[in-house]
Amino acid sequence: MQLYLENENLKVTINYFGAELSSIQKKSTGTEYLWNADPAYWNRTSPVLFPIVGSLKGKEFQYGGSTYPMGQHGFARDMEFSLLSATETECWLELSSNEETLAKYPFAFRLEIGYRLEDQKLTVIWRVINEDEKTIHFSIGGHPAFMCPLDQQGQQTDYFISFDTKEPITYGLLNTDGLLATEETLTTEDGFLTITADLFDRDALIIEHDQAKRVSLCTPDKVPYLTVTFDSPLFGVWSPAGKHAPFICIEPWYGRCDRFDFNGTLAEREYSNTLNPQEVFERSYQIEIG
Repeated sequence: MQLYLENENLKVTINYFGAELSSIQKKSTGTEYLWNADPAYWNRTSPVLFPIVGSLKGKEFQYGGSTYPMGQHGFARDMEFSLLSATETECWLELSSNEETLAKYPFAFRLEIGYRLEDQKLTVIWRVINEDEKTIHFSIGGHPAFMCPLDQQGQQTDYFISFDTKEPITYGLLNTDGLLATEETLTTEDGFLTITADLFDRDALIIEHDQAKRVSLCTPDKVPYLTVTFDSPLFGVWSPAGKHAPFICIEPWYGRCDRFDFNGTLAEREYSNTLNPQEVFERSYQIEIG
């Protein structure tokens, strides 16, 4: 099942499964800005990452003296959400803990995902509610994939990524287990990074420590056609390694994978978020077209 939001500028489609954004279309031109989930490259469009972002060391976490297995990016992206409310320009979906989730993540929670359309902007809102009697620990993040090149015009290597900083950007790289292992530096030209053919050959670029809060995909003449704005402490930039896929993900994160040498508990994970009973965590990011 799907939901549709629409205003004078944009039409947006959201799936109930995973509460996943599946289309952002500009009405005046018919241009599609979101990846189409072609499995030849990647069979998702914009999954919600919860209750972890990235991979756990050993694909498991420790809590309360017990060990819980969990795959990359958690389970919310692979579960059916329920509708909370919907208007022409805003909708909310929810996922509540159940026997299935409690077996692998021992916390009672409610996850609400909101989408709000205004002018040329789509705001994505995450709301985590602690419905347990104990403190819960979690990560959450976005993984939207945007067309690049846009509308099949030109080559991806003609395009640019721009950041709201002109400083060199330090980024982390993953090892073969999906764990943070090394750091390198990107040098931009006036905030613009050329998209080279090998940019993602070593997987995602993980950019920590509030180095940027606004990231754009830009046409060959360096004009932004899509901008993601966020307040998260870190984000990822990704396209499938070695595939030269026609999309790039800009991913605001409140959490990330473990470091290769991490040996702590769930509560000790870097960037872990905590909520006391009945507390609410709410964050958002914004996608702007043009």
